[in-house]
Amino acid sequence: MSVDTSAPLATGQRVSVRIHDVAFGGDGVGKYGELIVFVPFTAVGDEVEVEISEVKKNFARGKIARVLSPSPDRATPECPYFGECGGCQYQHLNYETQLQLKGKQVADLFERIGKFPRDVVRPVIGCPQPYHYRNRIMIRSQWNKPEQKLNIGYLRWDCGLVVDINQCPIAEPALNKEILRVRENPPPKGGLKVVLRIPAEDWDVPPDSFFQNNFFLLPKLIETARAALVAGGAKYLVDVYCGVGFFGISLGDVVEKFIGVEVDKPAIKAAKNNALRHHRSNGEFVLGDAQELLPSLLQRFPARETAVILDPPRAGVPKSAVEQLREVRPKQVIYVSCHPATLARDLNLLCADGVFELHGVTPLDMFPQTQHVECVADLRLNESRAEGAATSTQAASPMELHPEPAG
Repeated sequence: MSVDTSAPLATGQRVSVRIHDVAFGGDGVGKYGELIVFVPFTAVGDEVEVEISEVKKNFARGKIARVLSPSPDRATPECPYFGECGGCQYQHLNYETQLQLKGKQVADLFERIGKFPRDVVRPVIGCPQPYHYRNRIMIRSQWNKPEQKLNIGYLRWDCGLVVDINQCPIAEPALNKEILRVRENPPPKGGLKVVLRIPAEDWDVPPDSFFQNNFFLLPKLIETARAALVAGGAKYLVDVYCGVGFFGISLGDVVEKFIGVEVDKPAIKAAKNNALRHHRSNGEFVLGDAQELLPSLLQRFPARETAVILDPPRAGVPKSAVEQLREVRPKQVIYVSCHPATLARDLNLLCADGVFELHGVTPLDMFPQTQHVECVADLRLNESRAEGAATSTQAASPMELHPEPAG
């Protein structure tokens, strides 16, 4: 019996959909007639019965009611909470498929948002440990009124309620022991957050300061950034959003001098301690807003001999900072990002009118089993357009470097 796919969909209706793609964010993509249907926790090649949960003009969303014909890319999730917990999106896929999928998604974003050719994106570097890798997690408490108990765990994927958990298979084993300790000594009420963290070996990291959450792929992350910096040939490095100094200190041996800037005061103090700990004496760290201080920092070194490394929050780099970089025109920009969509947007602006050229983007799977992926982009100044450009002193605002407050 044929199904009339021309009839409008309604919430609660069940339909059969074949998945032909997985969008950035993790939702499988199928079609019902001419309408796109997004279905979480599906794989390319799945045929699924979907219960429609939302209908818009150009698309619909649904949940799997049952898998009619599974994709060969499917794997058995290691987590008993997968499909309910919002922490992971890809445990139902084998790991090689996850890497291929993330590479395609990054290339799609760079083509659509960045207007770059797809081949600028290199193959994804996989994590040697796809489970038990996270060194930092945040669990929440929430009062479960129907069951009259305190739920302790992660947010669900489909609402703001907390899934009660006893373990997290993507967290390091030591953190799973901490989860049990929290459950034995629960928070006094709902609405509280508990951050569990494994200290980074040989690095001073304050409790609320940022550090990469996957120790197992850190060597490859630094190796990738180092290869770009060496290939660019810069003598000086400006480490923007430097945090506790991880990139500046790790790459400081490649350049003559470096400087890092960070708005987080405890992080700057830690960066100075880390420089001493790692015997890195050719750099300094400055407390302040990166966007405000960027013009002054770029005056410290000759632009044509300077590389800038950016590791901003997920929202990306403010447009004003992008314009400052386009005006000053350093020799190289190395952009590290955990959000490829904002990365593609910012690189499109940096490369407008051929000011910079994108030499390559290397994705690294710092977040296996999830929708997230880290990327390192290598931009070089287009020398043919650099002639006649303003010097760094002329282009930057006449702003003196803000001194670090006492204490």
